[in-house]
Amino acid sequence: MKSIRLGFVTIVATILLMSFIKRKPITIYMIGDSTMSNKKPEAFPETGWGMAFGQFFDKNVTIDNRAQNGRSTKSFIAENRWQPVVDQLKKGDYVFIEFGHNDEKTDKPMVGTTLEEFRTNLTKFVLETRAKNAWPVLLTPITRRSFKKGELKETHIGYPEVIRSLADSLNVPMIDMLAKSRNLVISMGEEQSKQLYNYVDSGHVNYPQGKKDNTHFSQAGAAKMAGLAVEGITELIPGLAKRIVKQ
Repeated sequence: MKSIRLGFVTIVATILLMSFIKRKPITIYMIGDSTMSNKKPEAFPETGWGMAFGQFFDKNVTIDNRAQNGRSTKSFIAENRWQPVVDQLKKGDYVFIEFGHNDEKTDKPMVGTTLEEFRTNLTKFVLETRAKNAWPVLLTPITRRSFKKGELKETHIGYPEVIRSLADSLNVPMIDMLAKSRNLVISMGEEQSKQLYNYVDSGHVNYPQGKKDNTHFSQAGAAKMAGLAVEGITELIPGLAKRIVKQ
């Protein structure tokens, strides 16, 4: 009985000790486009999934969401949005990299990229993150709600394949948000999946004429997409998964 009591005391002491151990503060930088970005009040209920991301982590994880509406890998670099991230990175931080929605707009020279340019820009993000002893994470773009005759069509032709190939060649964790979100939307079906996206009835203060947006998310949709990213972390990034407090 004495050995049992001692064992119990040891377990309790260990739990208490761990509860007082302060985890090292880290920052997760998020770079990407409007599907990830923070939104202004006048865009509500449109919500970027990066806005919902922080709720899943312990208090010593800071989310620094640098994603911006309409940006591609090209314009994010050209507008000097990337270099400030590099300058602030410290050892142990993470950079979540999700582009593709706008890179595919090759009819817009200041935004669109060829597949080779896309690969080059992503490589820059990865290598410069690693040079600061931080951790890059690649993510494929989230699906658009693009149903045709009851079938969800793929709109990001070529770009997700570049991300997957680069992740493999550079040995970078890659969360396949496209596959995860497609599975979610397909499972919900054409009608029910509208609740994930920014569908607003007419008369809303921000959308008097209503809104039917198959690219950007509602609050509920953003939380779902952030949850898919967290699911990917638990599958692929054990060091960061330890910082998750909510599933």
